[in-house]
Amino acid sequence: MLLGSVPDDLDRAGLSDLAIAVCRRTFGIGADGLLLGIDSELADARMVMLNPDGSEAEMCGNGLRCFARWFHEETGGDGRYRIETGAGVLTCRIEGDQVAVEMGRATVLGDGYPTSVELDGRQFASRCVSMGNPHLVVFVEEWEEVPLEQWGPELEVHSAFPDRTNVHFLSQVSEGVLRQLTWERGAGMTLACGTGACACAVAARDFGWIGDRSLIHLPGGDLVIDLSGMEVTMTGGAERTFRGKWLGKRGCWPDED
Repeated sequence: MLLGSVPDDLDRAGLSDLAIAVCRRTFGIGADGLLLGIDSELADARMVMLNPDGSEAEMCGNGLRCFARWFHEETGGDGRYRIETGAGVLTCRIEGDQVAVEMGRATVLGDGYPTSVELDGRQFASRCVSMGNPHLVVFVEEWEEVPLEQWGPELEVHSAFPDRTNVHFLSQVSEGVLRQLTWERGAGMTLACGTGACACAVAARDFGWIGDRSLIHLPGGDLVIDLSGMEVTMTGGAERTFRGKWLGKRGCWPDED
């Protein structure tokens, strides 16, 4: 993911073009999304999240952990930061090599939202959860048997979600341990989704699979979700993999140095 400050004269169309160009895995850097850090009047910084298709997302939990780690390294602060997002102002804490994020309150969506979905002639129990962005959680027995590239896009455009939804397939590994597969709105199959993991934990507790604390295995790594407080807390690792300069011609801007 690319992080940087956004010049005032860069319009939304330019941002969308930039996200599409940067996130392309064949001609760009390749990413599941583009994060941009800009000044905030409400918090220490504001994070803007753009999907690989150029659309803007309200929030990205894993992105926020990366953003908090980057902000900590860039500013050398005390390790506790308030970050403004499209889902509100959220608090992040750096704890060694882990980043804990207070993700806000979750809502299990009721009337008008499906509690089951039909896929290939089979019925699966489901829950719809809002974490400031929409999530559809489908409960499955065997995650290995999920044709994610078929079922994911089918459910992304479910009629209950006029603006599309993130889709997660969730299975129970053992007591308090879950496994999650994700098809993200505007991004497709991804290795992890932080808001999705929070939504999955909330849905699993509502479904009777877990209590207040869970460990969720995702293809990209593990997340610990705590539901014991007023807000959902997500904890997981974040580390810098590279630093670079974008030289592409589409949607780029010159360095200020």
